[in-house]
Amino acid sequence: MKNVLFVAALVAFIAPSLAGCGNTIRGIGQDTANTVDATQSAASNTADAVVD
Repeated sequence: MKNVLFVAALVAFIAPSLAGCGNTIRGIGQDTANTVDATQSAASNTADAVVD
């Protein structure tokens, strides 16, 4: 019976932890995409300024 309670407690602890990791990884992906967009925008603005 102790093993069943231990496994249940372990699952109850690990499941929310893994869900939090998924949100963090998704957030990192969004941050990376935003950084790429900002870099491309800055490069375009710089190229436009040089041409003018």
